Amino acid sequence: MTNGKQMILGMHLGNGYGSQGSAWRAPGVDPENYTSFDAQVRYAQAAERGKFAFLFLPDFLGEQTDLTRESLMITLEPMMTLAAIARETERIGLVATGSTTFNEPFNIARQFKALDVMSHGRVGWNAVTTSDPAAAANYGKSIAPGPQRYQRAHETIQITQALWGSWQRDAWVKDTATGRFADPAKIQPINLQGEYVASRGPLPVPPSEQGQPVIFSAGGGGNGAELAGRYASGVIGAVFTIEDARNQRESLREAARRAGRDPDEVKFFAGVMPAIAPTRREALDRRVALGELTAPARVPYLGSMLNLSLDASQLDEPLTPAQLVAASPSPFDPRSMRALEVAREGWTIRDILAHGVIDYHPTPVGPASVTADHMQEWFEAGACDGFWVSIDINEDGIDTFVDEVVPLLQERGLFHHDYGGATLRDHLGVPAQYGIDPRIAASAN
Repeated sequence: MTNGKQMILGMHLGNGYGSQGSAWRAPGVDPENYTSFDAQVRYAQAAERGKFAFLFLPDFLGEQTDLTRESLMITLEPMMTLAAIARETERIGLVATGSTTFNEPFNIARQFKALDVMSHGRVGWNAVTTSDPAAAANYGKSIAPGPQRYQRAHETIQITQALWGSWQRDAWVKDTATGRFADPAKIQPINLQGEYVASRGPLPVPPSEQGQPVIFSAGGGGNGAELAGRYASGVIGAVFTIEDARNQRESLREAARRAGRDPDEVKFFAGVMPAIAPTRREALDRRVALGELTAPARVPYLGSMLNLSLDASQLDEPLTPAQLVAASPSPFDPRSMRALEVAREGWTIRDILAHGVIDYHPTPVGPASVTADHMQEWFEAGACDGFWVSIDINEDGIDTFVDEVVPLLQERGLFHHDYGGATLRDHLGVPAQYGIDPRIAASAN
């Protein structure tokens, strides 16, 4: 155990199918789920049954998936999806990605705070910059250099938070006896002007039960850590080793200290993409079926990870003894060591790929206890404050995780048995905030 603390869990929701590109073809999956808000509500309710703290909806404004055989990886529109979910759930948090590069602060402030009011204080904004030229083309723009994007992000977050606080907590009088609806003196313009964005305000949205949405972040590197350290209460991570996760988490905590914040206010979530079945072989077979369309194309990349020349002709064979002797992990891909470990166990190349060695996050393979063990090891090593769980096939995989992994974590004292509060801030254990954080208010002027 880690000082008696318990992990916090978030559930990734994307396209209505699952995290694997072929999930839309899996048995029992309705191929029309991409446009089914009912399916997304059903998955959200399953995660809420498992007492997840939040749902996480990423967003990509210029997705370029080859749609010949694979599905798009994001929902139709995150805010619309979460609005539907908000009306059919009671406790689970609702976190959506919103670009600071291609949105104005007033739009962000209005949409997220309105959803926060609708959901009774369960909303988080994953504030990210956008660096994809295809996304920029959709807005008739080009991508600005990193320093400019991040300066705009700082301004956008500060102005958004100022707008959230522009309707003061006690401004809404609602006195039918006197006929006084609100106190205009407590709903005032903010008149903030930055180098890239500005807003007069005020925002005509009263506070929610948690006051205003929680800021999340998912950016990497020094600029991303600085942004998260100043504003974020939750950080969506992409790490493959305990050492890397610990380093990133400490980098975020140090950035929070520099910003004058308590580092415990910043929760770091590592990703995990479990492959769960009664046996390891059955779990691999589930992933093999999902990866049949892409496995041949991934073989050369696996070769580059192992510093070998590999092609699809060897897909159903293990590496030869000579290849195993020559193999070495690429220093340019943190997943390479895991790929080499799996290869040395004697699996075929197809099965090596089914172990998720090229997936975006670690993939524990086998019974539920394997996933629980992985999560326990990382959490107790101080690598994260919790996880965001990305399920291969949502239709059955979320229920499997809730019914098999969650009870193991609860039995081990690593995860709660019920919600301890009603708002996202309650679930995360982060302090109340309304308007701009006074510790950084000087930067907004």
